[in-house]
Amino acid sequence: MRAMFSTVAPRYDFFTRTFSWGMDKRWKRTGLERARLPDKPVVLDLAAGTGDFSLLVSARYPGARPIAVDITERMLQLARGRGVDRAVCGDAGMLPFPDHTFDCVFVGYGLRNFPNLKVAVREIERVTKPSGLLVSLEFFLPENRLLRPFYLACLYAQGTFWGFVLHGRPRVYTYIPDSLRSFVSIDQFTALLQKTGYQQVDTRRYLLGGIALHWAEKK
Repeated sequence: MRAMFSTVAPRYDFFTRTFSWGMDKRWKRTGLERARLPDKPVVLDLAAGTGDFSLLVSARYPGARPIAVDITERMLQLARGRGVDRAVCGDAGMLPFPDHTFDCVFVGYGLRNFPNLKVAVREIERVTKPSGLLVSLEFFLPENRLLRPFYLACLYAQGTFWGFVLHGRPRVYTYIPDSLRSFVSIDQFTALLQKTGYQQVDTRRYLLGGIALHWAEKK
């Protein structure tokens, strides 16, 4: 996984915007705007990629302290080049932070790629302050099982096309539908958050439930 993300890193932002039909930035802004963070928040941008959430938080909250964490050093190099001051190479299953560190944890398209989703969610909950938030933007399996094959086929076709165009390797971006085949639905993820220690979970669904934002408040 780390090697694959190192390969796609230089084109990652272009691909993300194109693959989402230009809606990715708006979704992330919505995730931040509805979070209602305190002044000068301490924020974890987990699976940060090139640091979109870190940059959005810094622009909206003067004095904010976002920390970008990703398993791929090449992604973090690009994040630093965009102006992200704090960038750490780390694993979502073993975060290098004390308990109750962050006012909010943002995760953009990272949940599917964590080796153990339950462990990662427990780690996120651990490093979040009481009454702090998790804000997640992620692909999910549609609740309607009849839609799932068509949704996955659409993602596969898009990934194959852009993999060939951008890298000459059609399989590069098919990791998205591949990672979804054994993933969860929006409601299943909501249930997991509630079992892990989040008392209030709100969602906003996109693309017939194939993508969603979650806002979850820690007890």
